[in-house]
Amino acid sequence: QVQLVESGGGLVQTGGSLRLSCATSGMTFSYFGMGWFRQAPGKEREFVAVIGDSTLYAGSVEGRFTISRDNAKNTVFLHMNSLKPEDTAVYYCAADREAWRASAYARDYEYWGQGTQVTVSS
Repeated sequence: QVQLVESGGGLVQTGGSLRLSCATSGMTFSYFGMGWFRQAPGKEREFVAVIGDSTLYAGSVEGRFTISRDNAKNTVFLHMNSLKPEDTAVYYCAADREAWRASAYARDYEYWGQGTQVTVSS
C-alpha cells in the first residue's frame, strides 16, 4: 500500500522559511517523479514544483523554493524561503510513475498525501 505523509507545515511570518517533507512507503521511490502542489481556500489546486529526471518550478515560487529528494530515505523535500502571505495554502506531495516527464499537471499523479498547512502571516 502506497503512502505519502507530509510534515513540516506551520505558521511563519512573511520573509520566513519552512522545510516540508514527504515520506513515502510502499513504492519504488526512485522510479517516481515527485511533485508538490498547493491549494488555498477558495482556489483550485496548483502546481508548485516537481523533481524527476529534471526539476520544474511554478513561476510564482522560482528562486524562493527548492525541491530535493533523498532516494535512500524515500523522502522528498520542499525548502521554502522568503515566504509571502500568498503562499498560504495546504501543501500536498504527489507521486507520478513517469519520472521522465516532470509533470506540472495534477492529473498525471497517481498517489497523493493528505496535505500539510502552511500559513504565512503578514
